Amino acid sequence: MSSLVQSVDWTAIAPPTLTAVVGLVVLVADLFLEERRKAVLGWISLTGLAAALLTLLPLLDGDRATFCLKGNPHVCSYTADGFTLAIQFLVLAGAFLTALLSVTALKDAEKEVPAGEFWFLLLSSAAGAALLPASRDLATLIVALEVASLPAFALVGIRHGDRRSSEAALKFFLSSVTATAVSLMGISFVYASTGTLYLTQIADRIQHVDGQLHTLAQTGVVLTLVGFAFKTAAVPFHFWVPDTYVGAPLPVAAYLSVVGKAVGFSGLILVTVVALPSYSDVWGPALAALAALTMTVGNVGALRQQATRAYSAVRLLAWSSVGQAGYLLVPIAAAAYSADAHKAIGSTVAYALMYGAVNLGAFAVAALVGRTKARNRITDYRGLYASSPLAALLLAFFLLCLAGLPPGVIGLFAKVTVFSAAVDAGLGWLAVVMAVNVVIALFYYLQWTALLFRAPEGEPAEHRVPAPLTAALGVTAVLGVALSVAPQVVLRFSALGLF
Repeated sequence: MSSLVQSVDWTAIAPPTLTAVVGLVVLVADLFLEERRKAVLGWISLTGLAAALLTLLPLLDGDRATFCLKGNPHVCSYTADGFTLAIQFLVLAGAFLTALLSVTALKDAEKEVPAGEFWFLLLSSAAGAALLPASRDLATLIVALEVASLPAFALVGIRHGDRRSSEAALKFFLSSVTATAVSLMGISFVYASTGTLYLTQIADRIQHVDGQLHTLAQTGVVLTLVGFAFKTAAVPFHFWVPDTYVGAPLPVAAYLSVVGKAVGFSGLILVTVVALPSYSDVWGPALAALAALTMTVGNVGALRQQATRAYSAVRLLAWSSVGQAGYLLVPIAAAAYSADAHKAIGSTVAYALMYGAVNLGAFAVAALVGRTKARNRITDYRGLYASSPLAALLLAFFLLCLAGLPPGVIGLFAKVTVFSAAVDAGLGWLAVVMAVNVVIALFYYLQWTALLFRAPEGEPAEHRVPAPLTAALGVTAVLGVALSVAPQVVLRFSALGLF
């Protein structure tokens, strides 16, 4: 009798596995450490995330797969290919920068946020987010999605006695649970139609579904897409974003804006391009319409923010992230009409890497200003150059990258790449909508940038920058500048097949 025990490629699964193990170490260590020594948990978490990033290096040699079907080594549950590594790098680097921001935030919170629980939840969510892009069956995909999402609910509402934080967590929880329920129903319909959960097998079998099950399969495809649209904060499933970002601790908002989006978009890509390419006539037009609606509502929402309103800076970044989600959807929609779907997906990956670096940088500056201006209004940034020239220059650079203006060259190139994906796929109308939205976004990004260099009202506030926050600003600045000098490092994803 042949053995049913599989050999596991531990090198392939090292990034999410190591992150999860470090999370368990932090949880256990929290039980034995005295309160005054809890700060060490943050440094353990940072070390673990840095080590997880290093485990990506051995995987650059070539594609790896593990947990495969017995007798069919090409059908696997876990695959470490170019797409997986790019998203895992984004997720783990985003979690590492979030951890740098959190070290300072937890110290400033003065025991308002329990350190042990915070670090365990952050590492658990990062482990799920790192597992998701490698998932090649629907069961693993949903489990990874929930492992990434469930700790995030708790992170949003982790501040003790904070009503805004609790309300934000509740909104986030209800919307995400609804999305999961819809996704599970859609996946169950797809499974009932095809008899398999493996993405590549679904792609083959769904083309030959019995006529009686055709409607069931179509319904499953639509419901699965709706569920992932919730996760990506696509309009009209975006309503939780502004309040959640404002109610969450600022590092958690930064984490959701980058890592949360990476999770949603990587899941959407796997479901559409890998599992359901034959249904491109269903998901292509739907995603194109969602992209147009999302970028428009997001940018108009950001444009309408009142500079004097409490937390308006965070709200603007929240609405901006909705608009950016619309841009990220464009190449996925274009993949339905393109002869080379993987090249189109490369444009989304390239844009996500650019967006992740500069958006985390913008949140880092917001965290710096928030240390002295707790209400974090846009007007609080007036004259920032007078009190903190470097922080003002960095925020201006990050905003210009998001706007797609020099010297933020990487932002400009990434937008051109996404625009080209739409044009090449014959979606000229979507390219026009994107161009109009880029112009709308220019107004509020430049308005905020100009405010940084205006004369301050009253005496300029001193901004002392703790070492971890300095490191986060430095890393994001180096990434943004390096990518602007050598954009081909990221843009090569738009020219290469990732699967």
